[in-house]
This record gives sequence, structure tokens and C-alpha cells, in this order.
Amino acid sequence: ESDTASEISFQLNKHKKTPSIGSHSSDMASVSSVSGSVLSVYSGDFGSVDAQGTVEFALDYDEKNREFQVHVSQCKDLAVVDEKKGRSDPYVKTYLLPDKARMGKRKTSVKKRTVNPIYNEVLRYKIEKMVLLIQKLNLSVWHNDPLGRNSFLGEIEIDLASWDWSNRKLNWYPLKPRSLSAVNGVDHRGVMSLSIKYVPPGSLGPKNPPSGEVHIWVKDVKDLLQLRPSGVDSFVKCYVLPDTSKKSYQKTRVIKRDTNPVFNHTIVYDGFHTEDLKDACVELTVWDHEKLTNHFLGGIRLGLGTGLSYGISVDWMDSTQEEVAFWQEMMLAANEWIEGLLPLRSL
Repeated sequence: ESDTASEISFQLNKHKKTPSIGSHSSDMASVSSVSGSVLSVYSGDFGSVDAQGTVEFALDYDEKNREFQVHVSQCKDLAVVDEKKGRSDPYVKTYLLPDKARMGKRKTSVKKRTVNPIYNEVLRYKIEKMVLLIQKLNLSVWHNDPLGRNSFLGEIEIDLASWDWSNRKLNWYPLKPRSLSAVNGVDHRGVMSLSIKYVPPGSLGPKNPPSGEVHIWVKDVKDLLQLRPSGVDSFVKCYVLPDTSKKSYQKTRVIKRDTNPVFNHTIVYDGFHTEDLKDACVELTVWDHEKLTNHFLGGIRLGLGTGLSYGISVDWMDSTQEEVAFWQEMMLAANEWIEGLLPLRSL
């Protein structure tokens, strides 16, 4: 059940406009040689720290410059990520939701070896006030790791429509666990934590990689539906649509009796051209495993959500606004891991 990393190829027949995935599932050693030491990057649990501590910040809107300003002052009593060394290297990140891709993220500098970092930095957004008032501010704190194994330390989410804009003072706010506010509706199925990255051909050196690669790192899922008193035996399936053949299919190992399973499973798809990203869709679905049949628990689809794939109308190109924003951010940030926390839904 050593199922940490796998790789398949995504190759397109340009004449027929349909994908043909000639593929193989590789062991960790071969993936490591192809895509930059996958084994060292993806093994281990990189997000299991409990949120704690507080953050001090202030919000302001500069009417003259039409600029939203987040004054990030400091944090106190953050969780320790590296227990052996007793250290965390924290930074603060902000998003305006739900339109993450258009507004982009803002980040402070990283403060090393401290759980009480002082920033005194201003994160700025050029945005009209009337547009700002229909957004939410998501401010989160992360531990920075040089290999990209960043750990979530806590967050706070603010509805800007109800914010008191006369309050420009710095105030302290408790950091909370990952928010489920986006999925507290009737169809609540859980939340998937993942990262994705696109590596363009030749971006790491001459002919390295020889073709574009999409890396999908399924970290964990929180708050799955509990179908039995003992919990749920879950696993994740992955396809790159429109190909639904067995060669496209990849899956994680089964995590037993846990409604909050940690997978830390990575899949590398090569054979991607940059133009293919607008027509392909990564479908990730979570299933409960039983001997006779598997039960669908929820899923996400990462793509542009245009309803079209290679000029053909398809019903699976139906990504939500959040999923589209996540995919667009990956397309705009080559060779950079994009972190996401997406609600599972019916497909």
C-alpha cells in the first residue's frame, strides 16, 4: 500500500482533438528521477499542526487611491511546526474571496525561528470600494518550508460588507482552524486540501522537462460523511478528462475508519502542452471502500469550467468559481505550488 506518488502521461492527438493517455504507474524511484525527487518532497504529513495563537492587524480603504490596505502587525503564540528544533518560520497570506484568481494573493515576508513574528507590513489591493464590499477577506498564517511543505497555522475570515470601516486601529484576533464556511449548506460533503503545480516544457533547463507536467498533491480531506459507526474507509480517484480510460485512472491508498483522512499522495501527469490546460479537467473524487461496491462521497473538478473541451460541448467541464480560480492561478504561476482548500460536491 505504498502509494505516495504516481505518474502518467497525458498525450494529445492534435488531429482528432481527443486525448490519448499512453501511461504507466511508476514506483517512487522512477518518479523521483523524472520529476525532481518526488519522494523527498511528498513523503510525510505537512499540515497536521493545530491552529493556535492570535494575529494583530487593521483594515483601511484609501478613497483617494482606491486601495484596500491590510496592515499586518504581528502574531503571538503560533503553533510550533518543527518540534525537534522548536521552530516555525511563519508568514501571513491574504485572499479576497471568492475571486481568488483575479485579485491574486498577497504575502508578507517570512520570519524565521519564531512563534511571535513581527511584520509591520501593508498588503495592498487596487479595487473599487463597491466591489470590495461583496468580498470576504481570508487571512491565514503559514509555516514556510524551503521544499514547499508549508504547514497551515490558522486563519480568520472577515465579511467586508459588515466591517466597521471607521475602525482603523490594530486589533488582535484569534486564529481558527480551516474554515468550513463555504460548505455549511445542505450538501456538505467535506473539504479537500491539495496543491497543484504546472511545470512548462524546458522551464527547468534545456529539454527539462521534455513535455509539460501537471503535479497534483492530494494532502487530506476533512469532515467526510460518516456512513458507519466505525467511520469511513476512504480513497481518492483521479482522472484527467476527457480521458476516462484505465490508463488515465489513478488512486490513493485506502485510509480506514477515519472521517479526516490524510493521504499525502502525489500524481504527476506529463505530456501536457500549455494550450491543453484550457481544455483538460482534473477530476478528483472521494469514495468509501467496501467489498461489494464503493460509495461516492464527493468530488471536485479543476478546469476553466467553460462547458467546452477541444471545441466539443461536455457536461463535466462544470468547475465552480472556486475551482476555476484555483486552476487559473496554477496556469498563471508556472513552477509554483498553489495551495487550495476546496469543498467536495456532487458531480
